[in-house]
Amino acid sequence: MFRKIIALSIVLILSVVKVYALSADDISAECAVLITAQTGEVIFAKNENKRHSMASTTKIMTSLLAVESGRLSEEIRITDDMLNVEGTSMGLLGGDSVSLRELAYGMLLPSGNDAASVTAFCLGGSVDNFAVMMNERAKSIGMKNTNFVTPSGLDDENHYSTAYDMALLGREAVKNPEFLNICSSQKATLTYGNPPYERTLYNHNRMLTAYEGALGIKTGFTKKSGRCLVSYAQKNGVGLIAVTLNDGNDWYDHKQIFDYGFSQVTAVEPQYTLPETIPVVGGLVSKARFSAEKFVLESTDKNVSYKYYLPHFLYAPLNTGDVVGRVEIFADGKLIKSISLTATENVSVKA
Repeated sequence: MFRKIIALSIVLILSVVKVYALSADDISAECAVLITAQTGEVIFAKNENKRHSMASTTKIMTSLLAVESGRLSEEIRITDDMLNVEGTSMGLLGGDSVSLRELAYGMLLPSGNDAASVTAFCLGGSVDNFAVMMNERAKSIGMKNTNFVTPSGLDDENHYSTAYDMALLGREAVKNPEFLNICSSQKATLTYGNPPYERTLYNHNRMLTAYEGALGIKTGFTKKSGRCLVSYAQKNGVGLIAVTLNDGNDWYDHKQIFDYGFSQVTAVEPQYTLPETIPVVGGLVSKARFSAEKFVLESTDKNVSYKYYLPHFLYAPLNTGDVVGRVEIFADGKLIKSISLTATENVSVKA
């Protein structure tokens, strides 16, 4: 029923003002990368495909699976075997009652290994089964050089990723509004325990207060991994994901990387021409207006093209907000966004 109209390709030549150059030598990290949140384009890289342990940034995957489970409100009764893990904690004890949502906060704010372990048992039945889930999700994201073994990020010789793969994970995670809301919270007041009582968890991520526009995502540290950090920031319609692994000066480096990135990437309004109306059959009016979802394109110099899809006609009744078609946006031939076309007026059935 849909007809396809292919618009002419439009080449966007963006005027980019390079504030300063950034070289690999300027960054203390062993591995680092910066990508755009929208297209995944690499803006800066240093050993980005080198395999490395990633410490508690692992919990991005664990908490993403929790959020995506659709079970965030589910209450879990904790058993002692779920807590057979060392390290950082959100204060869980055997017999406690806690929700999966509270576990997500416990992982992303105080980096609770206990929260990660309980999540693994809740969703996978065991740590080993949950690792299978983690690796399946990693493959779906395109993380080709990653293998998860633990839900918390505790050291294991077979537990590894790369800066680039972790950037892909961060990019996927912040697409989820619930995940983004949690990881960008500086603190959260939650109620759990036995009996449940109110307590406040604080976020260990200093980027939230140290860099304007920072919205998370996750810190990490073990002696083997060194300091690891996955960050997300937005400015002027542009979103960027930065990752450093084994970086003794990560807060400073992420500020440098973001400053560089925001000097290189520009947000532009997509340019395409759509019909003003679409025919309506059986309505009080013969045509209805519609509009495109608002969207900003993040890009350096790109060959951008568009395709839009609309039916030949619609049947009444029609309500404001009904989806009537879509626009697909491509950068260098790669689909980067599909935008909904929605009705902007009601059309009643003709008597």
